[in-house]
Amino acid sequence: MNTASTAATATRAVAISALGLRKSYGEKVVLDGIDLRIPEGTVFALLGPNGAGKTTTVEILSTLTTADAGEIRVGGHDLATDPGAVRRRIGVTGQFAAVDGLLTAEENLLLMADLHHLGRAEGRRRAAELLERFELTEAARKGVTALSGGMRRKLDLAMTLVGRPRIIFLDEPTTGLDPRSRRVMWELIRGLVTEQGVTVFLTTQYLEEADRLADHIAVLDHGGIVAQGTAEELKRLIPGGHVRLRFADEAQFTAAAGIFGIATRDDESLTLQVPGDGSVAGLRAVLDVLDSTGVEAESLTVHTPDLDDVFLTLTGRPRPTATTVPAASKESHR
Repeated sequence: MNTASTAATATRAVAISALGLRKSYGEKVVLDGIDLRIPEGTVFALLGPNGAGKTTTVEILSTLTTADAGEIRVGGHDLATDPGAVRRRIGVTGQFAAVDGLLTAEENLLLMADLHHLGRAEGRRRAAELLERFELTEAARKGVTALSGGMRRKLDLAMTLVGRPRIIFLDEPTTGLDPRSRRVMWELIRGLVTEQGVTVFLTTQYLEEADRLADHIAVLDHGGIVAQGTAEELKRLIPGGHVRLRFADEAQFTAAAGIFGIATRDDESLTLQVPGDGSVAGLRAVLDVLDSTGVEAESLTVHTPDLDDVFLTLTGRPRPTATTVPAASKESHR
């Protein structure tokens, strides 16, 4: 996502907003006053360890569970006063496929069409359209038990779309899928956003999934949002980024080591690690120093922390102060 698209996202209407969202079960505080603002036509990913409150958040926003406190609007409707209007705007896919194993793929879709009060002809058109979009046409008359795990998850998502929701909640949608099936699901999810302007609220424990799909990510821990921003913004919060320079001979290596005094050197491989934040400006500064001194590097690679580093650093510890990247400093390289 570039700076222009980030600015465009900021001006979009809000699909989901929550202010001071709280939920407890007995003495256990699950959500401790979280705030969310998700623009229309974007993918929002909520990350967090098991028990952090991800599924509870989805259940509240999708009207399946009542919050203890908080102001919540979904699809332009107040969740507390008009939950029926919210339900008409949303679709929900849980962690496990909710298809009926006694029916065929087509019959599952037709059943969902009936639940949405579509006419017989319209229901069949909608089922055929979704079977084609999700490449399930050949499996239309097969029993669900005969389908692979990936095909069942695709069918589950197709069933969620029968009512043409504008907001979709996906609670760990690729759990248990093999890498190929997971990537197919990613393409389908991203297509819903780019081609139809659907808003996707995604919870996941696959950090690569959030990195690939999400326009904005929030990290949930101990019932609170501990950080949020784009994937690149979150990565820049974590130390450890560097530019790795490799040199062809010892003379060039020694000269560079003298210039970059703060670099970590490896004399055996003739490499230097120059600390940096992974930004274009940081890389340009390193290149400018090399150019101005006449030192030549054989190769150069940029290493930045990934979402695994973000997750491990920000979760599983006493609750820190929430970190949000200021809007004025946002700069994305996705």
